[in-house]
Amino acid sequence: MLYTDLKHIENAEEFARVISENENVMLICGRMGTLCIPVYRIALELEEKYRHVKFYDMEYDNPESYFFHALPEVSDLMDIPYTVYYKNGLPVKATAGIQTKVQVEAILKKEFAATATDKADFPDLSINGSFLFGSDIKSDVTIRSLNLEGDDRNAFR
Repeated sequence: MLYTDLKHIENAEEFARVISENENVMLICGRMGTLCIPVYRIALELEEKYRHVKFYDMEYDNPESYFFHALPEVSDLMDIPYTVYYKNGLPVKATAGIQTKVQVEAILKKEFAATATDKADFPDLSINGSFLFGSDIKSDVTIRSLNLEGDDRNAFR
């Protein structure tokens, strides 16, 4: 079991029940490692704000999670944690690896908007990659394009 304060899914039956009984679900499948813990923390921070979304975690190495690794929405993902967003029992978005709070919140706003006006206007133009700086310093870089309007746009000036 993961040592987070999120609700846990431990087997296929719980998974099926959770996604069928809840309209909006964010499920993080990972370990207690450096790439996963920040995503768990972000989910915990956002639980209060997004009460219409249920946040869960699932242990990547649990033998009971074999079914999750076979799901089509995670079959091509490479880095943990896998984060899958379900709407009305169906996957609407899947990500892999560490995510920032801005990235997670943009997905929550877009996929689980409480009303049509809450939808985020963040085109998915992410470029992820590793770049070599100098002779021996490697850095992972993510570049995003944001389309901000009004006060949000002014905050970046």
